[in-house]
Amino acid sequence: MDWPDDSYESALWAQGRRIAGVDEVGRGPLAGPVVAAAVILDPACVPPRLNDSKRLQSKRRARLSAWLRECAWVGIGMASVEEIDRINILQASLLAMRRAVAELPLAPDHALVDGRFLPEGLPCDATPVIGGDGRSVSIAAASIVAKTWRDRIMRDLAQHHPGYGWETNVGYGSKSHMLALQNLGVTPHHRRSFKPVHNILWQAKSTSG
Repeated sequence: MDWPDDSYESALWAQGRRIAGVDEVGRGPLAGPVVAAAVILDPACVPPRLNDSKRLQSKRRARLSAWLRECAWVGIGMASVEEIDRINILQASLLAMRRAVAELPLAPDHALVDGRFLPEGLPCDATPVIGGDGRSVSIAAASIVAKTWRDRIMRDLAQHHPGYGWETNVGYGSKSHMLALQNLGVTPHHRRSFKPVHNILWQAKSTSG
């Protein structure tokens, strides 16, 4: 397995610059917000074996997230379902990233942002890194924090909307989630602009009409 390293960070760290890794989680689900994290690592306290959150088991991810919140500077940003439906998921993801950077307790000197696009209005220079959560330790750290945060949100929402399986599928369109959408209907936390949800709403409207 290839692991993220500090090749993107090392030269900037050597200049004493604060580097924020930025990543988002939740572009694909049918329900729930998109969540981004910005993480400034202390070069002297980088947790071992950081990796893309999707490649870590949940217990390992939770331990690393707790560690990061103790030894790094963290900002969290979100974009709501309403914002996702209004401005589209890409723009909502970039909005959540910008909010995460704004929530950092220290201003970064440079941001490493996962993906092809950079959010507008960042307070510092930034570099887009495609596949960054598997290449940069700072972005991997952000992916871990964002994933842990969003999973917790979805587990909480599952308590109020049982039957959709959000405690395990975290809003993705699993078979059980799709069946629940058909049988239980659409909740306020579903993304109406996403085709499976839109189609169910259209079918319900056609039937009632």
